[in-house]
Amino acid sequence: MERCSLFYSDIVPHNHALGLKLVDVAPTEATVELPYADFLVGNPETGVIAGGPVTTLIDATCGTSVMLRLGRMTPMVTLDLRIDYLRPARPGVTLTAVAECYRTTRQVAFVRALVHQGDKNHPVASAQGTFMLTEE
Repeated sequence: MERCSLFYSDIVPHNHALGLKLVDVAPTEATVELPYADFLVGNPETGVIAGGPVTTLIDATCGTSVMLRLGRMTPMVTLDLRIDYLRPARPGVTLTAVAECYRTTRQVAFVRALVHQGDKNHPVASAQGTFMLTEE
């Protein structure tokens, strides 16, 4: 977990600027939180976090799950990231993404993710992604 924490706080400035926090890891799974902040809001009238920070949360969590499955930090590129926004996030509440890297080949990793606000049965978004591994 220490190496992944380093990834979040030092190596990816955008993740740090958004306030992403790695909160749990498993052999093929990462859990990352995006705390609610006013500067992340897309529409001030509703207070809902914009889609861009949610996309970054999902992408970063997926990438971390790939590194956990591989057991090492490695350069990678997001090939495809399909996100289904299922409902607006509740204003003032932290978003939590859980991503699992369920398969890897020599060059591609396959990941699925879910974003929720405390209840996995009431998700905000779901995602499916593929990542190209750029180093063996």
